[in-house]
Amino acid sequence: MTHNPLIIALDFESAAEARALVDRLGDSAGFYKVGMELYAAAGMQFVRELLDRGKDVFLDMKFYDIGETVRRAVAQVARTGVRFLTVHGSGPVMRAAVEGRAAGPLKLLAVTVLTSFDEEDLRDLGYPCAVSDLVALRVRKAMQSGIDGLVASPLEAAQIRALAGPEAILVTPGVRSAGAGRGDQKRVATPAEAMRAGASYLVIGRQVTRAADPPAEVARILAEIAG
Repeated sequence: MTHNPLIIALDFESAAEARALVDRLGDSAGFYKVGMELYAAAGMQFVRELLDRGKDVFLDMKFYDIGETVRRAVAQVARTGVRFLTVHGSGPVMRAAVEGRAAGPLKLLAVTVLTSFDEEDLRDLGYPCAVSDLVALRVRKAMQSGIDGLVASPLEAAQIRALAGPEAILVTPGVRSAGAGRGDQKRVATPAEAMRAGASYLVIGRQVTRAADPPAEVARILAEIAG
């Protein structure tokens, strides 16, 4: 497999814990997600540490604010060398993010519907529709806004690939090998299923980060995909 589609989620409460996993994984993983918990603990300093080590970084901040704030914040991220950044799948937010990124290499990903949400959760938010309908709406808006790709459940991957086209980046959290715990995710699939459905990258967290042998677990997942 020439393309390693795994993004390892560094969902830790300290830089020391995250650094220990990165050290342990070594060359078996080269792409890491930094989310809100680790960012709150270690900030851009740890992001720059990963970049200095030659790692790709997916900064999962889900920016959602007034246009000017989003534009300026994205411009700051674009200067760092981060590869992927998430923003909320709202039209004004996405358009502001595209303006902030300008001509830089940063890839912007719109969040469609969180993988911990189901239709009951959408009704609670005031969306009286199926998850797939809201995902489709946000995909169309994202493509119209100039966004590079989407973050969505693997269960919607095939639908999104059909709507967004072959060039769009599709990142899928909520991916678990058969037998692995679901945690707080509700809409999940196996790594092989997600790739067959059209995913470009898979975000893998606890299955690797809590494994007894993280490098071996990465190798096992890659073999599962290849098989």
